Amino acid sequence: MISRIDLRGSVPSGAAGAVGDGIDRDLLPRAELDVEAALETVRPVCDDVRHRGTAALIDYAERFDGCTLERIRVPAEALRRALEELDPAVRAALEEAVRRARAVHRAQRRTDETVQVVPGGSVTERWVPVERVGLYVPGGRAVYPSSVVMNVVPAQEAGVGSLAVSSPPQAGFGGLPHPTILAACALLGVDEVYAAGGAQAVAMFAYGTEECAPAQLVTGPGNVYVAAAKRLLKGRIGIDSEAGPTEIAVLADDTADPAHVAADLVSQAEHDVVAAAVLVTPSEALAEAVERELKTQVAATRHRDRITEALAGRQSGIVLVEDVEQGLAVVNAYAAEHLEIQTADAAAVAARVRNAGAVFVGPYAPVSLGDYCAGSNHVLPTGGCACHSSGLSVQSFLRGIHVVEYTREALAEVTGHVVTLAEAEDLPAHGEALKVRFDGEVPGE
Repeated sequence: MISRIDLRGSVPSGAAGAVGDGIDRDLLPRAELDVEAALETVRPVCDDVRHRGTAALIDYAERFDGCTLERIRVPAEALRRALEELDPAVRAALEEAVRRARAVHRAQRRTDETVQVVPGGSVTERWVPVERVGLYVPGGRAVYPSSVVMNVVPAQEAGVGSLAVSSPPQAGFGGLPHPTILAACALLGVDEVYAAGGAQAVAMFAYGTEECAPAQLVTGPGNVYVAAAKRLLKGRIGIDSEAGPTEIAVLADDTADPAHVAADLVSQAEHDVVAAAVLVTPSEALAEAVERELKTQVAATRHRDRITEALAGRQSGIVLVEDVEQGLAVVNAYAAEHLEIQTADAAAVAARVRNAGAVFVGPYAPVSLGDYCAGSNHVLPTGGCACHSSGLSVQSFLRGIHVVEYTREALAEVTGHVVTLAEAEDLPAHGEALKVRFDGEVPGE
């Protein structure tokens, strides 16, 4: 069902893919996400939305989603009705998810800081929210009201003034996004929601249409076509990341419960046939026990075919290592979207993790908790991007602006240095811009 990679006894080093402690990333399981190839598919779609606006979106809703629409924006009445008809238990769970996410993200707010560089000279860093954002919520094999929470809450806490959510239309719901998505939007006070999916939704936010004003930033996970549209339109619009298939890595030793480890691997494999599930362990006994558990647990789950394909894919596997130390090197090289640490002294091991979208410590912090109600954000970097990128946060929706204030006296004090550096770079006009304020001279010379 799931393959093995044995790194015991030989730690590859010096290879093209080697990082950190000499682990060759090319030897580790990884999903393939050919965004470059998808660019040529999404380019005409994005161009069409740019030129035809709503008409193009309506055509793509029929072509890709099997929905005949008259308009793209979801009526206010549909949002109100979705919330009224929401299962009370689901509403209570969403409210708790929102409460916890708000507590965590509110603490991420930045405050303006002024540094008095010299007497009379200061630099203030102001944190200013993006004016308008487009938040994308996928709608493929599953329904993701949790992604509404994860996108909307940090944007609201950042102080973004204008929020719009887009999610694919569903033929089974009259061409509207799934009602649970609509209910989550209504619960959060978002009244601008669009029935548009895929690359065309990203293009709608980038260019604007008759119904939807253009945004400055688009965030949220999606399939390869969403990722390709983000790459294509980056610069026209800001993006959070090019999210790929979801992934979990578990670093576990013989203190871990194999039933827990297997359940956590299955939980992420449930997302998609290309979802990645990776166990890194120095314990062959644990590896064998987890394999047995996988057979039992997968057979009993609803989406067994999808999970079986994901676990058997090249993106999933069990990596055998010499010890937890080498396991740390492996997971740091892998840079997982979600990383669980199920070892002895898990907190100390987790503190040494350098690369991960989110780290889940110990047997009672499974990834599923983070997907919904930990308070953390589940929009995270995939495909190894956690070695240089962060997950979605309040910071994603803020821009730092430096405000420079100097008095005449403070400028006079530093003019000689500026003129010297300007001459060193052969940009004399830079220096003249200071000297002109002092009758063409360098003060003090």
